[in-house]
Amino acid sequence: MPSTFSTIRKNIRLDFSHRVYFTKDCFSHTNDTLSDIVQPHRKNQPSKIIIYLDEGMLDGNPNLPDQIKGYFQARTDALQLVCSPIFIRGGEAAKNEWELVEKIWTDLNTFSLCRHSYVIVIGGGAALDLVGFAASTAHRGIRLVRLPTTTLSQGDGGVGVKNGINYFGKKNWVGTFSVPYAVLNDFSFLRGLPKGQKRAGFVEAVKVALIRDRSFFEQIEARADDLAKFNEEAMHHIIRKSAALHLEHIAGSGDPFELGSARPLDFGHWVAHKLEQLSDFRIGHGDAVAIGLGVDLLYSAKIGLIKKSSAERCLQLLERLGFVLYDEMLGSKSKQGKHVILEGLEEFREHLGGELTITLLQGIGEGVEVHAMDKVKILESVEDLCTRNLIQQEK
Repeated sequence: MPSTFSTIRKNIRLDFSHRVYFTKDCFSHTNDTLSDIVQPHRKNQPSKIIIYLDEGMLDGNPNLPDQIKGYFQARTDALQLVCSPIFIRGGEAAKNEWELVEKIWTDLNTFSLCRHSYVIVIGGGAALDLVGFAASTAHRGIRLVRLPTTTLSQGDGGVGVKNGINYFGKKNWVGTFSVPYAVLNDFSFLRGLPKGQKRAGFVEAVKVALIRDRSFFEQIEARADDLAKFNEEAMHHIIRKSAALHLEHIAGSGDPFELGSARPLDFGHWVAHKLEQLSDFRIGHGDAVAIGLGVDLLYSAKIGLIKKSSAERCLQLLERLGFVLYDEMLGSKSKQGKHVILEGLEEFREHLGGELTITLLQGIGEGVEVHAMDKVKILESVEDLCTRNLIQQEK
């Protein structure tokens, strides 16, 4: 006898507001940007707020904790800072420690934060990922306000909707998709950054320009010398534009939570993620992405997708911005003599959910998706980068 069944189906449509603010000196007593963001949603009940501060911030901002406390003490009628800013470890290695997530959960429970409260995190991309993951899983989601403090996080990761920590030795294996309540880009945080961290965000600007906006690529080219000297006006311009393009993709691609297999914003990242892992995160994300772009640009030229002259133009821009496009880890081999970097392809396929989808270039400003890569030509591209680096060192 055939079985019968019935199905009830309803589409659930969610409307998210994703807001990115730009300001300077947000903890100045005269700057109300942050206080306006975290205003209470319940009558006669001040907003409960907890703040996590990337401890690396103290090197360039030793007075920041006192500034934060003074800012909220002047606004106690509407805002309740439940404790002094809590310091957390920054850097990618912190995302390897599950105990840090549990520590944040413990804090949120101890101070009785709820879904009407606010978690504010001030720091680089790793700190945003870590605290964002804890906040998005506590009470099924506490409002998160991100204050990215690096060029990399202000123009790219900090405006995204992903949170994650590393697990099984794999980057961001555990994580969530959660739209932050707000992102506040305070350009004053960039002033005290080491040169390498100032430069890191430039590569994500180049990346998004290469796959989406030729005119932006040309703007970066025109300002490359200013950017290499860390001219503030030039830096602020490309961070704004990079953030806008990333936000446009997230909001307009039709797949903000990556239910499909395409991740065009990860152009150059399959190599980068593997390099970070191989180097035990000695290679920073920005430097790793620059190398990853180098591999994929040369590969795109080798298979005839893009003109060699266009690939060269892109490589020269990355070098003008101060990036070194090769590291010895790129050529490392396993005990069995296999090229370890190729494992990154399989790990990327697994991360995408089974189907390999890699973004390459068919022109400056024109990304294209492929579902297979020729491993011989990948290794040829790696060798070309190695040779290029040797020539650069001899100059």
